[in-house]
Amino acid sequence: MSIWTNLGAFASRIQVPSLSAIVDALRSVFVADPELRRQVAFSVAMIALSAKMAKADGVVTPDEVGAFREIFHVPQEEERNVSRLYNLAQQDVAGFEAYASQMANLCGSGTPNCVVLEDILDGLFHIAKSDGVIHERELGYLARIAEIFEIDAVHFEQIVARHALSGEGDPFRVLGISQEASRAEVTRRYRQLVAENHPDRLIGRGLPSEFIGIANERMAAINDAYAAIQAEWKFA
Repeated sequence: MSIWTNLGAFASRIQVPSLSAIVDALRSVFVADPELRRQVAFSVAMIALSAKMAKADGVVTPDEVGAFREIFHVPQEEERNVSRLYNLAQQDVAGFEAYASQMANLCGSGTPNCVVLEDILDGLFHIAKSDGVIHERELGYLARIAEIFEIDAVHFEQIVARHALSGEGDPFRVLGISQEASRAEVTRRYRQLVAENHPDRLIGRGLPSEFIGIANERMAAINDAYAAIQAEWKFA
């Protein structure tokens, strides 16, 4: 059964139109299936924080809505339920910080640099850069979420580098390795990242298969960074 079918069932149970009601409902819905509950929680987090992300610079553009649909492959029959949650999040006066704090518990409290929360940040960066620029307010929004998620400065810079526009990213920073590293160290780091970030690993850590686009984009950035470093070696 698709996560969207379960999400649709979840959305239909929400009686009070507020983001806080969603958070409260998650505590009691799908109690008998912790794995499904985790997937639905992740999905709702991405929808809600994406909606807030799209408004971070003050304007929701068609590009941002399109970017949302690039990552989240929603069947036509489930679009109404997803749109309901997306619009609800945009209209809700509640701040994003409280909700992000709830989502930080997906990895358990006190878990720094949780890969599931990095997945969420990657999705949000994809929304932010869809109009060709990451606005200052958007970057501030993302930095604050990273802080709430306990993503440290080094990891956050690595995520920022992955999403740099027009080839501006430092390939060494994308790989999280020093520019002084040897070729063997760079290659070893690249292979480690490929193993850690393969799309199958995303599914293995409990994320819905419908969000595979997040892992695919991350892998593309890692491969591009390694290719750029190899090109530097060739012409050095």
